Amino acid sequence: MRTRTGRTTHVHDDGVVVFLVGMRINSPWRVRAWLPVLLAMPPMLRELAEHPEHGVLGMRTCWGSGGPFVVQYWRDVESLHAYAQRDGGLHRRAWQRFNARARAARGAVGVWHETYAVPAGHHESIAVDVPVAGLAAATRSVPVSARGERAAQRMRLREPSGA
Repeated sequence: MRTRTGRTTHVHDDGVVVFLVGMRINSPWRVRAWLPVLLAMPPMLRELAEHPEHGVLGMRTCWGSGGPFVVQYWRDVESLHAYAQRDGGLHRRAWQRFNARARAARGAVGVWHETYAVPAGHHESIAVDVPVAGLAAATRSVPVSARGERAAQRMRLREPSGA
Protein backbone atom coordinates (compact mmCIF):
# COMPACT_ATOMS: atom_id res chain seq x y z
CA MET A 1 0.00 0.00 0.00
CA ARG A 2 1.26 3.41 -0.94
CA THR A 3 1.70 5.93 1.86
CA ARG A 4 -0.42 9.03 1.48
CA THR A 5 1.48 11.98 2.89
CA GLY A 6 -0.17 14.69 4.89
CA ARG A 7 -3.30 14.70 7.02
CA THR A 8 -6.35 12.98 5.54
CA THR A 9 -9.87 12.13 6.61
CA HIS A 10 -12.87 10.35 5.13
CA VAL A 11 -15.95 11.67 3.34
CA HIS A 12 -19.20 9.94 4.23
CA ASP A 13 -22.15 12.07 5.34
CA ASP A 14 -24.51 9.15 6.03
CA GLY A 15 -24.58 6.84 9.00
CA VAL A 16 -22.35 3.80 9.01
CA VAL A 17 -22.37 0.42 10.73
CA VAL A 18 -19.07 -0.88 12.08
CA PHE A 19 -19.10 -4.65 12.41
CA LEU A 20 -16.28 -6.56 14.11
CA VAL A 21 -16.24 -10.33 13.76
CA GLY A 22 -13.59 -12.78 14.81
CA MET A 23 -12.65 -16.18 16.10
CA ARG A 24 -10.56 -17.39 18.99
CA ILE A 25 -8.57 -20.60 18.85
CA ASN A 26 -8.93 -21.99 22.37
CA SER A 27 -7.33 -25.38 21.71
CA PRO A 28 -4.57 -24.98 19.09
CA TRP A 29 -3.91 -28.74 18.98
CA ARG A 30 -7.52 -29.40 17.90
CA VAL A 31 -6.94 -28.28 14.32
CA ARG A 32 -9.97 -30.18 13.00
CA ALA A 33 -12.18 -28.05 15.25
CA TRP A 34 -10.84 -24.59 14.39
CA LEU A 35 -9.47 -24.89 10.83
CA PRO A 36 -12.93 -25.12 9.18
CA VAL A 37 -13.97 -21.95 11.06
CA LEU A 38 -10.85 -20.15 9.88
CA LEU A 39 -11.34 -21.33 6.28
CA ALA A 40 -15.01 -20.26 6.21
CA MET A 41 -14.21 -16.53 6.38
CA PRO A 42 -12.25 -15.91 3.12
CA PRO A 43 -15.09 -17.08 0.83
CA MET A 44 -17.55 -14.81 2.67
CA LEU A 45 -15.17 -11.85 2.35
CA ARG A 46 -14.76 -12.57 -1.37
CA GLU A 47 -18.54 -12.77 -1.76
CA LEU A 48 -18.95 -9.39 -0.07
CA ALA A 49 -16.17 -7.80 -2.13
CA GLU A 50 -17.71 -9.11 -5.36
CA HIS A 51 -21.25 -8.02 -4.43
CA PRO A 52 -21.25 -4.46 -3.05
CA GLU A 53 -25.04 -4.46 -3.45
CA HIS A 54 -25.14 -6.49 -0.20
CA GLY A 55 -24.20 -3.24 1.58
CA VAL A 56 -20.62 -3.65 2.76
CA LEU A 57 -18.60 -0.48 2.15
CA GLY A 58 -15.20 -1.91 3.00
CA MET A 59 -13.36 -4.32 5.27
CA ARG A 60 -10.00 -5.17 6.72
CA THR A 61 -8.68 -8.43 8.14
CA CYS A 62 -6.57 -8.19 11.31
CA TRP A 63 -4.88 -10.48 13.81
CA GLY A 64 -5.38 -9.93 17.53
CA SER A 65 -4.12 -11.69 20.64
CA GLY A 66 -6.90 -14.27 20.43
CA GLY A 67 -6.89 -14.84 16.70
CA PRO A 68 -8.10 -13.31 13.44
CA PHE A 69 -10.86 -10.74 13.18
CA VAL A 70 -12.38 -8.55 10.49
CA VAL A 71 -13.44 -4.91 10.70
CA GLN A 72 -16.27 -4.23 8.29
CA TYR A 73 -18.08 -1.02 7.40
CA TRP A 74 -21.72 -1.42 6.27
CA ARG A 75 -24.16 1.13 4.90
CA ASP A 76 -26.85 0.13 7.43
CA VAL A 77 -27.91 -2.53 9.95
CA GLU A 78 -30.62 -3.84 7.66
CA SER A 79 -28.07 -4.74 4.98
CA LEU A 80 -25.85 -6.49 7.51
CA HIS A 81 -28.75 -8.55 8.88
CA ALA A 82 -30.05 -9.35 5.40
CA TYR A 83 -26.65 -10.68 4.38
CA ALA A 84 -26.30 -12.77 7.55
CA GLN A 85 -29.75 -14.35 7.14
CA ARG A 86 -29.86 -14.72 3.35
CA ASP A 87 -31.11 -18.16 2.34
CA GLY A 88 -28.44 -19.95 0.34
CA GLY A 89 -25.81 -17.39 1.35
CA LEU A 90 -22.34 -18.35 2.47
CA HIS A 91 -22.76 -16.86 5.95
CA ARG A 92 -25.89 -18.80 6.81
CA ARG A 93 -24.32 -22.13 5.75
CA ALA A 94 -21.06 -21.35 7.60
CA TRP A 95 -23.00 -20.47 10.76
CA GLN A 96 -24.98 -23.71 10.61
CA ARG A 97 -21.77 -25.73 10.14
CA PHE A 98 -20.07 -23.87 13.00
CA ASN A 99 -22.94 -24.59 15.38
CA ALA A 100 -22.84 -28.30 14.53
CA ARG A 101 -19.06 -28.47 15.00
CA ALA A 102 -19.14 -26.38 18.18
CA ARG A 103 -21.43 -28.92 19.82
CA ALA A 104 -19.05 -31.75 18.84
CA ALA A 105 -15.87 -29.90 19.91
CA ARG A 106 -17.09 -27.90 22.91
CA GLY A 107 -14.76 -25.01 23.74
CA ALA A 108 -12.07 -25.69 21.10
CA VAL A 109 -12.89 -22.60 19.05
CA GLY A 110 -15.04 -19.56 19.66
CA VAL A 111 -16.52 -16.82 17.53
CA TRP A 112 -17.59 -13.32 18.46
CA HIS A 113 -18.96 -10.18 16.88
CA GLU A 114 -19.85 -6.60 17.80
CA THR A 115 -22.09 -4.22 15.87
CA TYR A 116 -22.01 -0.44 16.17
CA ALA A 117 -24.59 1.68 14.35
CA VAL A 118 -23.07 5.15 14.06
CA PRO A 119 -25.51 7.87 12.97
CA ALA A 120 -24.61 10.51 10.41
CA GLY A 121 -22.52 13.25 11.95
CA HIS A 122 -21.16 10.99 14.69
CA HIS A 123 -18.06 9.61 13.03
CA GLU A 124 -14.80 11.18 11.96
CA SER A 125 -11.29 10.03 11.14
CA ILE A 126 -7.81 11.32 10.70
CA ALA A 127 -4.68 9.73 9.28
CA VAL A 128 -1.22 11.21 8.97
CA ASP A 129 1.38 9.84 6.57
CA VAL A 130 -0.09 6.33 6.30
CA PRO A 131 -1.76 4.38 3.51
CA VAL A 132 -5.49 5.00 3.19
CA ALA A 133 -7.21 2.61 5.61
CA GLY A 134 -10.29 2.15 7.76
CA LEU A 135 -13.34 4.26 7.06
CA ALA A 136 -11.42 6.38 4.53
CA ALA A 137 -10.65 3.24 2.51
CA ALA A 138 -14.27 2.09 2.79
CA THR A 139 -15.62 5.46 1.65
CA ARG A 140 -13.39 8.20 0.22
CA SER A 141 -10.20 9.84 1.47
CA VAL A 142 -9.66 13.59 1.24
CA PRO A 143 -7.27 16.13 2.78
CA VAL A 144 -8.31 17.18 6.28
CA SER A 145 -8.67 20.78 5.07
CA ALA A 146 -11.66 19.69 2.94
CA ARG A 147 -13.62 18.58 6.02
CA GLY A 148 -12.28 20.64 8.93
CA GLU A 149 -9.04 20.88 10.87
CA ARG A 150 -10.54 19.65 14.15
CA ALA A 151 -12.43 16.46 14.98
CA ALA A 152 -15.42 18.50 16.18
CA GLN A 153 -15.58 20.29 12.83
CA ARG A 154 -15.45 17.03 10.91
CA MET A 155 -18.28 15.71 13.08
CA ARG A 156 -20.16 18.99 12.68
CA LEU A 157 -20.17 19.53 16.46
CA ARG A 158 -20.09 22.86 18.20
CA GLU A 159 -16.67 23.29 19.74
CA PRO A 160 -16.46 24.34 23.40
CA SER A 161 -15.68 28.01 23.95
CA GLY A 162 -11.98 28.72 24.21
CA ALA A 163 -10.99 25.81 21.98
